[in-house]
Amino acid sequence: MRTGKMIKLTIVVLTIIITTGFVKAQTFKIVDTGQKTFYDNAGTINKPSSSDSFYGQDAQFDGNQPSYKDNGDGTITDLVTGLTWQKSADLNGDGIIDYNDKLTYDEAVAVADTFSLGGYNDWRLPTIKELYSLIMFYGKDPSGWSGTDVSQLTPFIDTTYFKFGYGDTNAGERIIDAQYVTSTKYVSTTMNGDETVFGVNFGDGRIKGYPSSLVGGSYKKFYVKYVRGNTEYGINKFNDNGDGTITDSATGLMWQQDDSQTGLNWQQALDYVQQKNSENYLGYSDWRLPNVKELQSIVDYTRSPATTNSAAINSLFNSTQITDEGGNPNYPFYWSGTTHNNMVTGDHAAYVAFGEALGWMQDMMGNYQLLDVHGAGAQRSDPKSGNPSDYPYGHGPQGDVIRIYNYVRLVRDAGTATSIGENNETNVPGEFVLNQNYPNPFNPSTKISYEIPKSSFVSLKVYDIVGKEVGTLVSKNQSAGSYVANFDASKLSSGIYIYQLNAGDYSKTMKMICLK
Repeated sequence: MRTGKMIKLTIVVLTIIITTGFVKAQTFKIVDTGQKTFYDNAGTINKPSSSDSFYGQDAQFDGNQPSYKDNGDGTITDLVTGLTWQKSADLNGDGIIDYNDKLTYDEAVAVADTFSLGGYNDWRLPTIKELYSLIMFYGKDPSGWSGTDVSQLTPFIDTTYFKFGYGDTNAGERIIDAQYVTSTKYVSTTMNGDETVFGVNFGDGRIKGYPSSLVGGSYKKFYVKYVRGNTEYGINKFNDNGDGTITDSATGLMWQQDDSQTGLNWQQALDYVQQKNSENYLGYSDWRLPNVKELQSIVDYTRSPATTNSAAINSLFNSTQITDEGGNPNYPFYWSGTTHNNMVTGDHAAYVAFGEALGWMQDMMGNYQLLDVHGAGAQRSDPKSGNPSDYPYGHGPQGDVIRIYNYVRLVRDAGTATSIGENNETNVPGEFVLNQNYPNPFNPSTKISYEIPKSSFVSLKVYDIVGKEVGTLVSKNQSAGSYVANFDASKLSSGIYIYQLNAGDYSKTMKMICLK
C-alpha cells in the first residue's frame, strides 16, 4: 500500500472522477425507516435467521441511515437527501405548535412565496416524496388510544432534530390530527368529488389524501414544514433492463417489473421473497420485500385508475388488475416489510395503495358507499393475518377496506452481488471492475461491489487516510463473477477511508466517507 503524498494524490483524482459522478447519479436517496425491532404477526420477536419464519422484514436490512445537521438557525439539513428543512412548524413564533400554526392548502402555497428562514428565501412547499423522506417507523400509532398525555407517545419523526406537535385538543382536534400538507395534488378526486392534496401524518404514520377545497363550509388546515435544496429529489430515473427488471438510477434500486400476481398475507409475502431467492429469480438471489419508503418511492402521482386507467406507477411496470370490493376494476395494495406499530401490538404492516385507497362511508341515510377515500398513492396499514370477511365495512373513521392479502413487488440494491455460477458464461463479467461503495457517505456500514472476469486471487483491504490498514474484507481465490463485501466501521471514527482491490494484474483504489 502506498502512503504519504502518493495516496493523497490518489484521493484527489478519485474525488473528481468517481465520487462526483456517483453523487450526481444518486439524486433520490431513500432514507432508512429507522425500524430496528423485529415482529411476527402479533408482537416483537428475536432477530430471525434466514431459515426462520418472518425473515426478511424491514429491520433485517440497513439502508441509508438517517443523518441530520442542526444549522442553529431554525433549519435542519438532511445529510442523506441534501434537503434542508424548517425545524419547527411553529409559524407564529409563540414557541408552541398548535392549531394557530395551521394553514389551509392555499395559504401554505401562498406563504411559501414569501417565507424566509436562515437567510434563505427559496423555500418551497415539499412534494409528497420529499416530505415522506422524514418519516421514521420507530413511531407508534396512537389511534384508539384513550390517554391524553402525549409525552407517552412516539411520533413518526426524529424529535431530536425536529420540533413536533400532535393535534390541538384544546381546539377540539384529535391527538392524531398532525397532518403536514404537501404540494402534491391527487390527479383524481376523493370522497364524492373533493379536490385532494396528499399529506403525511407524523402522528400516526400514514400518507393520506385530504380535501384541498371547501368541504362542508370549511377548509382543512394542516401543519407546514417548508423545504429547500436538491430540486431533483423524488424524481425517478427508470431504465427497463429488458430482463424483467427495472433499475432506478436516482435511488440505486432495482425492481421486479412484474408483481406477485396474487394476494398474500404478510408472512406469505416474506416467504414469497425467500422462494424467489432460492430460484435465483431473474438471475439474482438477494431480493427483498421493500421497506415502505422504498415502495413509496416508485409511486407515480401523475397516474391513477380514474384518470389514466392504470395503477399509480410508471408504465414500464406491470401491475395486476384486480376486481375491488365494489366489483369494479382496480389495482392492488402492495405490502412493505415495515411493521406499522401501535401502542399495544405490532400486528399491522404498512402498505402502499397503487390502486384507489378505498373506504366504506355512510351517507345521510346510513347506507354504505364504497369510495376512493384517500387516493392512489396513499400509505396505510393492514392486519398481517386474518380473514378480510371479518371487516365487511372496513376499519377506522373512513372505513378503510381491509384486504390482508396484498400483492408484492420485489426490490434489491442495484450493483450488489448477483448469484453467478462458475459455468454461467453469459453472466461472466467482461472486465475487472471496482464500484463505488453504497451508501456513501455511510454510518456505520457500507457495501463494496466488484467484478472479476476470471479466476483470481482477490485482496480487498481498507486503509485510513494515512495509509494504516484497518480491515481485510477479502483475501482468497475467487471464481469469475460479481461479488459484494460489507465494511463495518462501527468501531472506527468518522473520516475518509481508502479501499483497494487487487486481483491478478488489476489494482484499483477508491475513497469512501464514514459520517457519524
